[in-house]
Amino acid sequence: MARLILPRGRILELEPFVVMAVVNATPDSFYAPSRRRLAEDAKDAALGAQTAGAGIIDIGGESTRPGSDAVGEAEELERVIPAILAIRKVSSIPISVDTRKASVARAALDAGADIVNDVSALSDPDMARTVAATGAALILMHMKGDPKNMQDSPRYDDCPAEVGEFLAAAARAAVAAGVQAGAIALDPGIGFGKRLEDNLALLSRLDSLFALGYPLLVGLSRKSFIGAITGRPAEGRMAGSLGAACAAYSRGARIFRVHDAAETRDALAVFAASLSGRQA
Repeated sequence: MARLILPRGRILELEPFVVMAVVNATPDSFYAPSRRRLAEDAKDAALGAQTAGAGIIDIGGESTRPGSDAVGEAEELERVIPAILAIRKVSSIPISVDTRKASVARAALDAGADIVNDVSALSDPDMARTVAATGAALILMHMKGDPKNMQDSPRYDDCPAEVGEFLAAAARAAVAAGVQAGAIALDPGIGFGKRLEDNLALLSRLDSLFALGYPLLVGLSRKSFIGAITGRPAEGRMAGSLGAACAAYSRGARIFRVHDAAETRDALAVFAASLSGRQA
């Protein structure tokens, strides 16, 4: 059974899958309906997602859409900490903080978060030690460059192989710093410094990343590669997102970072049951 070790002796079971609901405490994330700038709005969105079947709430205070500017530590803290505190007052659902900064991660974990979702895979040299000291779970994502420049002509000889090598090295570094191997999940970073062909190659060969031995998270929801295939704007990409999620599930992904918790949960529940021949 796939599982993720959380702080305070808890275990998050990942079979048949877990939906991670996006709650952006930002004014500029690419999908406007995900923005919840006020803590009370973030709390309400989180509770709604939990009711809809989400098993993790992912709080982010810095947009990582292509071309976005970095956010300073103080501003990021001002965005995410009140939201985490508001959610934690009313729910015990696992909370993930989407940050590249160890200082923000530590404050978020102190406020009640359980998981650090690091889209830069330890670019902050203090991140792994911070996570290890708190017993938190850690998601390591591949990104070529940074959000400001990641889509400036990215190139790979073999994208899945290069992403796999990068993530394996990041996981080794995290374990060497004291993070429990069972507390680590990997994210190939669909859309982060990738062309359409790179994203499709990653999806078609996710099983090679699954073979690294860590749970796989994918963030596919409403992304531009779905728009490139369907010709639809972000607001019209739900059906494409669900199709991509089912494809990723078939190749080993078990954590799904999404904007549409209820729809993703239903699609994956039916898809998983149809593969196994039984209801989970």
